[in-house]
Amino acid sequence: MCGIAGWINTKKNIGGNMEIIENMTNRLEKRGPDDFGFYVSQHALLGHRRLVVVDPKGGAQPMTRTSGNRKYTIVYNGELYNTDEIRNRLIEAGYKFKSYSDTEVILMSYIEWEEECVKYFNGIFAFGIWDESKRKIFLARDPLGVKPLFYTRRDNSLLFASEIKALLAHPEVEPVVDQEGILEIFGLGPSRSLGCGVFKDVKEVEPGFYLVFDGERITKRQYWKLESKPHRENLDETVEHVRGLLLDAVKRQLVADVPVCTFLSGGLDSSAISAIAAENFKKDNKGQLKTYSIDYVDNDIYFKPNEYQPNSDGVWANRMAGYIQSNHHNIYIDNEKLVLALKDAVMANDLPGMADVDSSLYLFSKEVRRENTVALSGECADEIFGGYPWYIRQEDINATTFPWSKALKERKEVVSKNLGNLPLEEYVASKYFDTLKEVPKLEGESKEEHRMREMFYLNIKWFMITLLNRKDRMSMANSLEVRVPFADYRIVEYAFNIPWKFKYCDEREKGLLRRALKGILPDEILERRKSPYPKTHNPKYLKLVKRWMQQILDDKTSPILQIIDVGRVREIVETGGAAFQKPWYGQLMTGPQLIAYFIQINEWMKEYNIRIV
Repeated sequence: MCGIAGWINTKKNIGGNMEIIENMTNRLEKRGPDDFGFYVSQHALLGHRRLVVVDPKGGAQPMTRTSGNRKYTIVYNGELYNTDEIRNRLIEAGYKFKSYSDTEVILMSYIEWEEECVKYFNGIFAFGIWDESKRKIFLARDPLGVKPLFYTRRDNSLLFASEIKALLAHPEVEPVVDQEGILEIFGLGPSRSLGCGVFKDVKEVEPGFYLVFDGERITKRQYWKLESKPHRENLDETVEHVRGLLLDAVKRQLVADVPVCTFLSGGLDSSAISAIAAENFKKDNKGQLKTYSIDYVDNDIYFKPNEYQPNSDGVWANRMAGYIQSNHHNIYIDNEKLVLALKDAVMANDLPGMADVDSSLYLFSKEVRRENTVALSGECADEIFGGYPWYIRQEDINATTFPWSKALKERKEVVSKNLGNLPLEEYVASKYFDTLKEVPKLEGESKEEHRMREMFYLNIKWFMITLLNRKDRMSMANSLEVRVPFADYRIVEYAFNIPWKFKYCDEREKGLLRRALKGILPDEILERRKSPYPKTHNPKYLKLVKRWMQQILDDKTSPILQIIDVGRVREIVETGGAAFQKPWYGQLMTGPQLIAYFIQINEWMKEYNIRIV
């Protein structure tokens, strides 16, 4: 993976502003520590930071190729999983290649098919291609939004980058947050609206979209979207189809010229990916697969099972590692480091995130990166195959808001009255109902079936992208590329049209996926009840975040005081989060995690010198 940045202005000569594009690109150094490069012309400045994964010599960027009298230059972040197929097709069309990198394949694809090129790609990507003769930039992002791509318009300029911090390095972009940004943080956060960068006038290319800027206007088009189609296969055929898609997705995503490992929690999803990867390693004589799991110091002492976390992961991860004979590593996160890393996570994300769920992944990725450059992870299976409680609880199915974030009234109580009567509930409701309007209908589908389709659509467009954003920022801040086989668009497209009665077969969450994995996983893993991402249960963590947040509340210069109801937040802190009865977000952000979220908001405002307007 890499980091990209660019500045386009067709109205004036910006070629002499090398220092600015260098500053923007250098903000992305952790995304690409191995190499860097720049493209400079009168109307385009492009920067690239490279993490070498494939073709160390031939994949350097920015990469320029010519066709006739036209010159094209690409900066690219991602991995293409069908590189060979597309390259062979282009060779048949008469193209010649100088490397075996996927970067060149994407660039040649654009030369051949222009904007239509994205319809040929299977991968995770965000890239920009500058057409020097036509003076236009083409920006595109992968179908599910695994890779980020932000942009902003400043008069005649278009600025784009992999992360917001790179945009903020441009002198014309200020760290300003307006009412919409406040509504995003307190109404939706740590989720955010597709296309919204929270900072004023900062936007993001939505998943499955491309953007063209010709110096006059920005044109956006959606090249990929979910479609509702009748499901023609019976249950057994569906099981085999899912199995085949997953086997192919994992195999494709193991390709690299650097060390590859997997994350292994002992749950269904990571175990499936690890088992398939280990089998491929054996077939290809790649040696022993390395697997990694995360836990917290003294969690074995303080862990208490509950509805959401019926058991801890450690024992199961070790059992699974033994089953696939992987070289397994248990990484234990210290609670003091976990608290300190809340700030690191904010700086990686450029926004407040999922509290210690973020900071733990940041520290975990840091350890994994010591011996690996690429990892495969199990995100996205729950969203597309029905693994969350809100897929089966009627109160959540019938909710008139996002089922993972129902505490709207309580959220509003946290916001400062000095900001006026912010339309927080109305804002969230508009986002929710606007998303429902996008859900493609299927003729003849019952009301109940359509509602389940809506639930899956909501999860893919909101909850899943939040987890993918978290995974990208926390891993790439440590120069670790994490791939997510369940986010293969072919799996998502197919699963979207599988009826709920199939997905919930055997009266189990992800029942269909469990059937598809028979013979790949041992029965004890297949039957294990879902357990979410592990969190610390050590009371020391609560003590530490309470102390930090109390210091913030007592410091009159703390920027968060501008936007919160201090009395209400102090009550939440003093009670260890008990005064806020509902989860802030998902299943994990309760008690200590909510206090940590407030800490992240303050650190974000302070470190980015944010101005509220």
